Amino acid sequence: MLRVRCLRGGSRGAEAAHYIGSRLRGAFTGWVQRTFQSTQAAAASQNTCAADDKAASPVPKDCLVCSYNEWDPLEEVIVGRAENACVPPFSVEVKANTYEKYWGFYQKFGGQGFPKDHLKKAIAEIEEMCNILKGEGVIVKRPDPIDWSVKYKTPDFESTGMYGAMPRDILLVVGNEIIEAPMAWRARFFEYRAYRRLIKDYFNSGAKWTTAPKPTMADELYDQNYPIHSVEDRHKLAAQGKFVTTEFEPCFDAADFIRAGRDIFVQRSQVTNYMGIEWMRRHLAPDYRVHIISFKDPNPMHIDATFNIIGPGLVLSNPDRPCHQIELFKKAGWTVIQPPVPLIPDDHPLWMSSKWLSMNVLMLDEKRVMVDANETSIQKMFEKLGISTIKVNIRHANSLGGGFHCWTCDIRRRGTLQSYFD
Repeated sequence: MLRVRCLRGGSRGAEAAHYIGSRLRGAFTGWVQRTFQSTQAAAASQNTCAADDKAASPVPKDCLVCSYNEWDPLEEVIVGRAENACVPPFSVEVKANTYEKYWGFYQKFGGQGFPKDHLKKAIAEIEEMCNILKGEGVIVKRPDPIDWSVKYKTPDFESTGMYGAMPRDILLVVGNEIIEAPMAWRARFFEYRAYRRLIKDYFNSGAKWTTAPKPTMADELYDQNYPIHSVEDRHKLAAQGKFVTTEFEPCFDAADFIRAGRDIFVQRSQVTNYMGIEWMRRHLAPDYRVHIISFKDPNPMHIDATFNIIGPGLVLSNPDRPCHQIELFKKAGWTVIQPPVPLIPDDHPLWMSSKWLSMNVLMLDEKRVMVDANETSIQKMFEKLGISTIKVNIRHANSLGGGFHCWTCDIRRRGTLQSYFD
C-alpha cells in the first residue's frame, strides 16, 4: 500500500502553512497557520496507521451508505436531474465564477429556464446515463423534481433557484455519513430540498446525517467590489489569495473536497472559504485528515476537473492548473497523470464550466471508468492504463456545469476505510 506524508508535521506541513498564509490577507494569516498546526496535532495523536484503522466505529450492517474514496466498486449512486433547471440571477458570486463571454447570457436569462431545446437534450442524455449505470449493476436514485423558478426571500437576500442537477456539489459521503454542504451561491440556498426524501430514507437505514451550518449569505459574505475584468485579473487575484467569498461565515461546496480514505483534500475556492474548511476539519477529526492543496487556477471552483484521484496511487492532474503541492505526491510514489487536451468544440456552450469536464470522470471501480463518448483522446489514455471505458454522451448536460463526477454522488462503494497517505 502506498503511503504519503502530505501537509502534515515536519517541514512539509510548515511549508504548506507558509504557502497558504502568504496568500491570504494579513488578518487571516495566523488563523490559517493555526489550522495547519491543529491538523498536525490531531494527526500526531493517532501515532500509527494501524491504530488509525481501529479508531472509527464500524458501519452498521444494514446501512445503505458507505463510501470512503473515489474508486472502490460502485453499488449505489444518486444521479441529478436537469428538469426545470434555471439560469441563476447575475449576482456578484455568479459573475466571479463565470467567464465574460457568458455574462450577457446571465444578464438576459437570469431567473428563467435554460434554453428548452438544449435542456431537453440534456435530460435525455442523463436518462441514458442512468440506464447504462443500471446495466453495469449500479442502483440509481434520483432527486425530486422542483420548480426552481419560484422566487424566495430571506432577511438577507432574495433570489430564484437553479437546479438539482449536481448532487456532488451539495452532498459529501464520508463513510456512513452524508454531509449536506451549506453552498455559497444564493441561487443554491434551497437546493437541499430536492434531496431530502432520499436522505431521510438513508437516515432511516442507519446512515449518519449532518447538515453543515447554513450561511446567511448576507452581503458581508461576498466582496461586492471583486475586481474581475479579464483572465489576467483572475490569475492575479487567485495568486494573492483573494476570492469573491470572504471569511464572514463558513461556506463550502462539497465538490471542493475529494476523498482518499482517511485523507480528504480540499481547495480554497470562490465557493469554499477557510472557515468552511476548518468546520469540516474539526467535524471529521480525528478519524479523517483534511488537507488544503492549491492550484494555478484563475477561477477555482470545485476540485474534480482539476485534481481527480482515480485509484490508490493514481491521480489525474490538470496540466493547465498545476498543483502547487504535486511533488509531495510524486515523491511518495504516486503516479501523476496529465490528461490530454479536451476535444469539445469551441462553439459548444459551456455556461458554467470549462472544457476540462473531460477529466471529470466517474470510476465504477479501479478498472472501469465512465467517460464522455466524444472524448476519444482520454479514452485512449485510460485504455493504456488498463482501465475499461464506459462511453456515454452527455455533451448537452455538460453545458449545465458538470461531467460524470459532478452529476453523481456515490452513496455506497464496496470497500473498507484505509490510509493511503502517511
